[in-house]
Amino acid sequence: MQQFENPAHWDSAAQHYEKTAHPFTALYAQAALARVPLSPESRVLDVAAGTGALALAAAQTGAQVLATDFSPGMVARIAVAGLRNVDARVMDGQALALSDASFDAVFSIFGVIMFPDWRKGLAEMARVTRPGGTGVVATWQARGAATFLLLGQIRQTLFPERAGMTMPEAVQALSAPEDFARALIAAGYRDPQIERVTHDYQLDLAALSDPDSLFGMSPDWTSLTDAEKAEVVAEVRRLAGDRAILPIPSTALIAVATR
Repeated sequence: MQQFENPAHWDSAAQHYEKTAHPFTALYAQAALARVPLSPESRVLDVAAGTGALALAAAQTGAQVLATDFSPGMVARIAVAGLRNVDARVMDGQALALSDASFDAVFSIFGVIMFPDWRKGLAEMARVTRPGGTGVVATWQARGAATFLLLGQIRQTLFPERAGMTMPEAVQALSAPEDFARALIAAGYRDPQIERVTHDYQLDLAALSDPDSLFGMSPDWTSLTDAEKAEVVAEVRRLAGDRAILPIPSTALIAVATR
């Protein structure tokens, strides 16, 4: 089992994720929501919701939102928000304990792409989407995003002979829009429309005072020696130059399809 397939990993990372990743993934969640009209009558499902970047934003439309994740720690962070129109439940996205055709819009923002059986995850999304409803899936391109992307690029520069982190299978399989579209159709959706969306992750150089917190979720970091970690930190500072903030352009593919 890879680390990202273990709910205990996400349980322990939930608060750190909420602080560091959630504000960034929320940018893509907003981009996804902008492509789907919702109303207070809409029934919305967020699969592999993490700390709720999509679910909490969707709730602002008045829609009734169910956020699911296999990590109790992540679900607890969503529940803390205490929104009356958001229900948060622990659930395996590869086997949703939900009725067929029960949601108007089903989203997964960088969630299903982490599943061991991501094809089953997509098929489950389609199963619970009502006919004529909408499925929305976001994936990163091949080398990821934000600090994961930066760290991979730096490792390739400093240690070109060292293999980098293995990305989840779905990230590799869905990196090309045409492959992404085929996968959604195979899952049970139709007419997928796929767009590239890029935002800069704003890396505050002050965070380098605690690089284990900054990079610690990545095997590309934890597999390094202390001396190699120091080289990575020095390279980040070199790339930033005189800037206090280093922007890391990160591109996602956002797919919107009809059931």
